[in-house]
Amino acid sequence: MAKTSELEKKARDLISERGVSIDHIAELVYYLQSAYHDDLNLELCRENVEKVLGKREVQNAIITGIQLDILAEKKQLEEPLQEIIEKDEGLYGIDEVIALSIINVYGSIGFTNYGYIDKQKPGILKKLNDKSSGEVHTFLDDIVGAIAAAASSRLAHTYAEEMEND
Repeated sequence: MAKTSELEKKARDLISERGVSIDHIAELVYYLQSAYHDDLNLELCRENVEKVLGKREVQNAIITGIQLDILAEKKQLEEPLQEIIEKDEGLYGIDEVIALSIINVYGSIGFTNYGYIDKQKPGILKKLNDKSSGEVHTFLDDIVGAIAAAASSRLAHTYAEEMEND
C-alpha cells in the first residue's frame, strides 16, 4: 500500500472523528451496487472506498467541508452563513457542490448514484441528517454520500472492464 500523505491522514481522521467509518461508507456502496453484482461483498466495497479516499481532490473536499461543519457547530461563522450551515438550508447548495467535486473523479454514473442515495438517506446518512443531536453535518452527509457514489461508480467501471475482457 502506498504511503499515506498528511492530507489523506487528516481527511481520514476527520471522517472518523465525526463518527463515520470506512465500513459505514462501504455499506452504502453495497446498497447502491448489490442489485447489479451477484458476487458483491463488503470487502470489495471497502476496497473501492479506500481508492476514492486516496484521491487528493476527495481529501481536499473532506477537510474543507468538515471544517465548515465544525466551525458551524462551535458557532464560529459569521451570519448569515452560520445559520445557513447550522440549519442545513435546502437552497444553500454549496454542500452539494463540494460533493459533486468528489463525484466527478469517477465519471457521470456517480451523479445518478449520488442523487439516489442523497434522496434515500440509508445507513449512516440517516444518522448524519438527524438534527436532534446538536451536531452539524451539513457538509459531511453529502461528502459521505459522494464518496459512496464515487466508489460505486469506480466499482461499476471496473466490473464493466472485467466483463469486456472476458
